[in-house]
Amino acid sequence: MENNNVSKILSDWLDSYLNFERLPKKNIFWLDTIEFLCNRLNNPQNSYKSIHIAGSKGKGSVSAFVSSIIREAGFSCGLYTSPHIQHLIERITEAGKFFPEKVYDDAFHEMVPRVESIIPEQLPNEREITWFELITLYSFLCFKNAGCTWAVFETGLGGRLDATNIIKPEMCIITPIELEHTEYLGNTIPLIAAEKAGIIKKDTPVFVSRQKREALEVFKTKAAQMNAPLYYFDDFVRSLEYDLPVYKKNNCDTMKVRIDCGSLFSRPLETKLCLIGKVQAENASLAAAAVKHIMPDISEEVIERGLSKAELPGRFEITNNPYGTNKMVLDGAHTSNSLCGTIETFKKTFGNGNLLFACAEDKDMNALVHVILDADCPFHKVFLTRPGELKKSDLGRLSEYFFDYLSTRDDLKDKICCIVEADYKKAIENAMREAGESGEQLLVTGSFYLVSEVKQTLSAFLSNKDE
Repeated sequence: MENNNVSKILSDWLDSYLNFERLPKKNIFWLDTIEFLCNRLNNPQNSYKSIHIAGSKGKGSVSAFVSSIIREAGFSCGLYTSPHIQHLIERITEAGKFFPEKVYDDAFHEMVPRVESIIPEQLPNEREITWFELITLYSFLCFKNAGCTWAVFETGLGGRLDATNIIKPEMCIITPIELEHTEYLGNTIPLIAAEKAGIIKKDTPVFVSRQKREALEVFKTKAAQMNAPLYYFDDFVRSLEYDLPVYKKNNCDTMKVRIDCGSLFSRPLETKLCLIGKVQAENASLAAAAVKHIMPDISEEVIERGLSKAELPGRFEITNNPYGTNKMVLDGAHTSNSLCGTIETFKKTFGNGNLLFACAEDKDMNALVHVILDADCPFHKVFLTRPGELKKSDLGRLSEYFFDYLSTRDDLKDKICCIVEADYKKAIENAMREAGESGEQLLVTGSFYLVSEVKQTLSAFLSNKDE
């Protein structure tokens, strides 16, 4: 099967199972079902060494950096991330590169009959199997069949009861915590941090990024309970310098970084990253230090090359606007802090531009609007829409928040033109065309689902152009 066909066949099969990514529900997280499934397939998750990564933002990027370094060191390293942008098997790769088709095909044919032959009464508490449990099981099988030496797993939602949390990792990494998915994880930073801290294992080192004080205290307490050595970002990163690309000067798609972790390395690391922004410089530092800790013999040159080769779709991804010679930036930022970082990077890289924005209904829309309409807002036109068909949204409430706050901003209300379009396909087309014809750079953000729809529009545009 071709990779696209694998994605389609797998996706069609999975869609017959409960999918909480599309329709979230409370009190639906547990580990006994994935344990049952893995036992049924001889525990493929134990066939390789693993690293487990949780957090509210940046976990996908850190996962990409870690797996890329390990692959550059000469090991086959599986990478399991979410969500995907265009094709389902983007979630299951060898450090961002697709495995041979046979790996996906064999795992599919190994998994399906073993799952379909399960008698419902055999399942723990007779619960239905979920979509995420099955895609996680599939990743375990793919990495086993590919003969991976290592695998890096990004959690889905939370950590403590996430389906990935049955692995026995060599190391855990926790990225910044924000108020997110509060209906399911808790409505305070300590409560959410406690869910993420659930990945910390006994006697297993844990690397922690910069955190709010109340989150860090949770991690320190949990690590002490588990006798897990904890390494905090500010304790091992001595200095960090980065040089954002400025398109008016050099039209460059990479960012120079210099990372000084003191005695952990024989010298500071210097490399260029395809993933751009201050937060990506921090993510790269975290990943480099973590890998060096468990692979002390790895050279600085290998780590630098690994960092430079890491890629991840939808993270400040710069592409061409088909309606002009200017650029588009695609970023799935959907929390206040991540959106703030994305807009700040956009301003420093491009200056001003236009914005295409959508978000799911469970996001803090009011906070996101305040980030967009910051005192130094760089946008001339803002297009508000829905993030697609798969994720529930509330465009009416989003636009109400936007116009209510804009009306209080005398410095902005006469400078920003806002267009609300419920048809996301029209909104995408209009935003791209307007930016292209006016020579504006376009930022697309607020949801990975919106980024996915834009990528599909770009693919269709290029296909039609080739015909």
